[in-house]
Amino acid sequence: MSQLDPLMSFTKMQRGQRVDRATDNILTGENLFTITGGRVLVTEIVGEVTTTMQTTTINFNLTSDPTVGTSNDMCALTDLTAAEVGSLLSITGVAGDALVVGKSGSVRGMSNSMVVAAGAIEATVGATHTGSIKWSIWYIPLDDGAYVEAA
Repeated sequence: MSQLDPLMSFTKMQRGQRVDRATDNILTGENLFTITGGRVLVTEIVGEVTTTMQTTTINFNLTSDPTVGTSNDMCALTDLTAAEVGSLLSITGVAGDALVVGKSGSVRGMSNSMVVAAGAIEATVGATHTGSIKWSIWYIPLDDGAYVEAA
């Protein structure tokens, strides 16, 4: 007899499917997630600093890089200088708003979902640095066969 996890079921109904990406030191920018098969509705994206960020200017943002068309920012730049372990990162869902940093173990989540085309969600970093971040994304497929996977 199978048992459903009520919390997981509720979260999936509210926020969609979750995909996790292992912690990584993103030196100068790289793909975090790959979107395949069509458009998805991103309902939440959260990063967690797992190794303290270097004390240097680290301008950081997230970008949608579609397979067809022009890349565009999902948030404005934020300086992650010396972000401590446990700091949480998120976006509001408004492209002009800066990446949100919660330095005390909490962060404001997305108030607006974002439709993202097939392609990649990238981390863009202005300078090489030390420090690592792990990421999670929640999404709902908008096209049949659309899905997200960690890059």
